[in-house]
Amino acid sequence: MLSFPDFDKKRIVVVFAIESQKFAIQNDNLIVKDSEDKVILQDTCYRILSLWIVGNCSITSVLLKKSKKHGFPIFHLGGNFRMIGYWNSATEGNFLLRYRQYLYSNKDIAKLLVVNKISNQLKLLKNIRIKGLSEKEAIVQLETYKEKIQSTHEWKEILGTEGVASKVFFSAYFKNTNWEGRRPRSKINAMNVLMDIGYTFLFYWIENMLTLYGFDLYKGVYHQNFYQRKSLVCDIIEPFRCIIDRQLRNSYNLGQIKDDDFDIVRNQYMLKPDKAKEYTRWLLLSILEHKDAIFYYCRDYYRAFIREKPITDYPFFDIIDNKN
Repeated sequence: MLSFPDFDKKRIVVVFAIESQKFAIQNDNLIVKDSEDKVILQDTCYRILSLWIVGNCSITSVLLKKSKKHGFPIFHLGGNFRMIGYWNSATEGNFLLRYRQYLYSNKDIAKLLVVNKISNQLKLLKNIRIKGLSEKEAIVQLETYKEKIQSTHEWKEILGTEGVASKVFFSAYFKNTNWEGRRPRSKINAMNVLMDIGYTFLFYWIENMLTLYGFDLYKGVYHQNFYQRKSLVCDIIEPFRCIIDRQLRNSYNLGQIKDDDFDIVRNQYMLKPDKAKEYTRWLLLSILEHKDAIFYYCRDYYRAFIREKPITDYPFFDIIDNKN
């Protein structure tokens, strides 16, 4: 399995295939050429953690073989950043891990994930320099919800409390952004669009980490199992959503988010293609600031789970203290 020194040298390669780019492999190097056959990107396959391709493209069988050989997955996304296809290179032979996944029925990990999420939401609110009444009230409410999660044993109560806590957090944390509510995939405004994109990037990053150990991504410990839904990734992403939340609030305050960078199509906001690289850059950088913490979290989660350790030995992500 991938050690941290090896992981630290690897990177995610993102290619925007908007000008008929061509992918080629030469001497274990990934090469991307434009329509005029000019090399616009070259990187050794040994340093690629995963390859993300945004837009239409053609992928050769040689590239697919190299991804298997060097152990990096390929994510193919549409112009709207939704998944088109995924070429996996997971360690699928870890049968003991998967055996434990399907036997596990406890609620302890689920509760820990939700408590970790709310704890980070509290950290972000408390980190606001000048707090108004709404922020102070939200902090009190979130503290109550966190205690409630720790004492409950009912799935519906855990789910319901998490949902209410997130609604309280969003309303207070994004109140200066003309916040209209969190509506996944409805694209009612620029902030919801960027939140979807940021969470999507974070989802793929965590998925990439979990595949290093051979988890069955469809078998979760908190989210219910649905056909074709990677419930485990939906679980593990929860403590890390705060990374995107903080970046979006900071970017809004810095004037990096502009309505002119979006088109409105059928009453839905869409990020303009020529602005995608700019927004993608700072969203990915916010994740990269915590890449070490995410790696260690997934590694320690695997070690705790496979060895059936007590819940006190499971990792806990801190948005403030775990920054690189």
